[in-house]
Amino acid sequence: MLLQRIFASVLLLACLSLVLMAWPYQAPFSYEPIGPRAFPLLMLGLMGLGLVYMLFRPQPTKHTEEEPALDRDTLVKIGICVTLLIVFAATFESLGFILSSMLIGIPMARLYGGRWLPSVVIVTLMAIGLYLLFDKAMDVPLPLGLLEVLEN
Repeated sequence: MLLQRIFASVLLLACLSLVLMAWPYQAPFSYEPIGPRAFPLLMLGLMGLGLVYMLFRPQPTKHTEEEPALDRDTLVKIGICVTLLIVFAATFESLGFILSSMLIGIPMARLYGGRWLPSVVIVTLMAIGLYLLFDKAMDVPLPLGLLEVLEN
């Protein structure tokens, strides 16, 4: 219980410091009515509320037998997921949303037991569908990267 409270308090301090860093942020342009800082502040606020609950709740979190153990295989999967997300962030601008989503989506699906053909088809369709949803329907510009030649 003490370790959970220490974890919650340290993470709450990290959230508060991130809020202080994000609060004065002003973008030179804005395509949203509320501006670009609202999303991080909202996420940090929700995270902070959850951490305050963790800090003051009366009983510790109890794990059941049905939950997967935090063994070597699980930690390796978590490490691979974090690495794939870093690759996504690094290739987002240069490759574009669709290709970078496919680059990390297919290995992610395979990591969690997906077969090759359904993984490739579903990830490809989701990447294209999400691009169209954000770029065309919601008017949130996403980079096309290498596929930019197809736009004209």
